Amino acid sequence: MSRLATTLPSGFLPMLRHTSDRRTALWAFVFFPAIGFAPYVEPRVIPWILPLSLYFGFCAGVFSHNHNHSPMFKSRRTNAFYSAWLSVFYGYPTFAWIPTHNLNHHKFVNKAGDATITWRYSKRNTWLVASTYYFVSAYWQAGPLKEYIAKAKSGNPALYRQIATQWATLVGVQFSLLAIGWLTHGWGRGTLVWAFGFAIPALFAAWSMIFINYIQHVHCDPWSEHNHSRNFVSGLGNWLVFNNGLHTAHHESAGLHWSKLPAAHAKIAHLIDPALNQPSIFGFVMRAYVLGALSDKFRTKQVGRAPYDPPGGGEVKLETAGVSAVEAGVNASMA
Repeated sequence: MSRLATTLPSGFLPMLRHTSDRRTALWAFVFFPAIGFAPYVEPRVIPWILPLSLYFGFCAGVFSHNHNHSPMFKSRRTNAFYSAWLSVFYGYPTFAWIPTHNLNHHKFVNKAGDATITWRYSKRNTWLVASTYYFVSAYWQAGPLKEYIAKAKSGNPALYRQIATQWATLVGVQFSLLAIGWLTHGWGRGTLVWAFGFAIPALFAAWSMIFINYIQHVHCDPWSEHNHSRNFVSGLGNWLVFNNGLHTAHHESAGLHWSKLPAAHAKIAHLIDPALNQPSIFGFVMRAYVLGALSDKFRTKQVGRAPYDPPGGGEVKLETAGVSAVEAGVNASMA
């Protein structure tokens, strides 16, 4: 893979903050568009490459998340370009991670105040709850998003321009891709190749990020030093998803680059409840949701103190905390 990464332009590599992001760049700038345009070249490949399309859609979500915690490039301008580029494949402007994730979720970690709490309407962890969590989470994230945009518009013009640029890029490029499909394949088939090349992977990117957030926090203990998150520790799995499975270490060092998460996880793995170090995402899903539908013994159980049971007692108010239009994550990248 390192040889493949060297096919990138020679002047590109010095722009990266971490050399391990050569693979990130290869995925983002070569594989994302190549897989996206494959149905345009030959529509008959659609059913064969759909798993790959969904995988790269998932990676688009992972990259958006990683980039907003640890910007990929040394240059602020290049980071802004990359944010707009990822927005096309993620299907939503990547700035949205800042108010809902960087400034909210990482502050409250599935406790009251977190827009993405897993227990808002149900304390059970079933496939119905997990698979529809996207709609619940997206609805409640709208509040911080609107507040963030409004405050940026009134008090932070530079930030608001970034937001507007990402929206314009996303809408403009997606409509252009749809138009290319119509011009090359007609209305019906053109819509089909656009949908399977770009739209469906982008929708899956957004859904899968919220789903992963759910399974990484449901029935965990947000009051605990190390049991606040669930990990998926497979070496191959984490290679494929750029260490996105190592969630405890990520929450404890949010700005740590993804390539350094295995070492960080190794230092605390023995302090994490074994039930929260799962071998793989697929195994967890099969056990918790497929076998769990047949028997309660396969379902997840609350580890430690529940998020709705604060140590000091008292009433728990399900009010999403406000956010400020501050520069965080990628917006605070190096000049």
